[in-house]
Amino acid sequence: MTVATDYDALLLDLDGTIYQGGAAIPGAVSAVGGSGLPAVYVTNNASRAPRDVAEQLNDLGLETTPDQVMTSALAAIQLAQERVPSGSTVLVLGTDSFRELALDAGFTVTDTADDRPAAVLHGHNPETGWRQLSEAALAIREGALYLASNLDTTLPKERGLHVGNGSMVAAVVSATGVTPISAGKPEPAMFHSAAGTLGCRAPLAVGDRLDTDIAGGVAAGMDTLCVLTGVSGHHDVLRAPQTQRPTLISDTLDVFDRETDTLRPGPRGGFTATLDGGILRIDGGTPDSTPVQALLTAVDVAWTSGVRVDEVDGVSADARRVLGQWW
Repeated sequence: MTVATDYDALLLDLDGTIYQGGAAIPGAVSAVGGSGLPAVYVTNNASRAPRDVAEQLNDLGLETTPDQVMTSALAAIQLAQERVPSGSTVLVLGTDSFRELALDAGFTVTDTADDRPAAVLHGHNPETGWRQLSEAALAIREGALYLASNLDTTLPKERGLHVGNGSMVAAVVSATGVTPISAGKPEPAMFHSAAGTLGCRAPLAVGDRLDTDIAGGVAAGMDTLCVLTGVSGHHDVLRAPQTQRPTLISDTLDVFDRETDTLRPGPRGGFTATLDGGILRIDGGTPDSTPVQALLTAVDVAWTSGVRVDEVDGVSADARRVLGQWW
């Protein structure tokens, strides 16, 4: 059985999975487009409207409609609808698109604590500064419900990892002592909502980041695929806690015509792995063996042992070759 036949839908992350710095990751667009599976794009980026995300994906060659995009801003609006009365005043820290979503949901939007908002909705906006954070803190101290689109501390950009929404949230938490309810990954709500729009029974959650994409899929009770094209690398996967361990692992997204079992943890590529205390030793392999095959072999041993891996040692020449490509 292949990945495309074992699952009936894809719940796809964007940054680090489909594109990087706005440019498509090699092979990602053709892989998704050729999978034959319906898809919803699940992103923690709350700064852009679904229509803008859909437009970018169409420009990259992926036919996408706005209702195929689930942003953490949308998820935060849904949380607000569940927790505060319809028509309430809310203070939105975020982009104009976040404010528009709140207005479309029937809320009155303000930017001052003087209006005594029922809730503060906090999403990423590069323009957020001291004044906006202070208004949010004042409102929260007066009893406003605090909702965050996501708690990602970093945001991948062309030059590297920038300050994410979670880092901005941390300033408000420090000032108020109030921890927000988070709508985005790794909470499972976005995954359940995305799967519901497709009416699927066996979705595959796909992403590059263990602590959001994979942890969220695991929390939602879904199978997950970690692609090593973004934030989390081989060493991160090897040492992942149980709540962040993917079902499948690949170095690219071009996997949908491959046998599913070849992507599961287990002996692959002729490699073997043994644990000696905290040292994991990898042996065997062939000249054609790949770094991800060594990783699948390694995690099969490490994850079932319950022992923390402090060091990875390549015994054979092929093991040392592929370990040199781990990051």
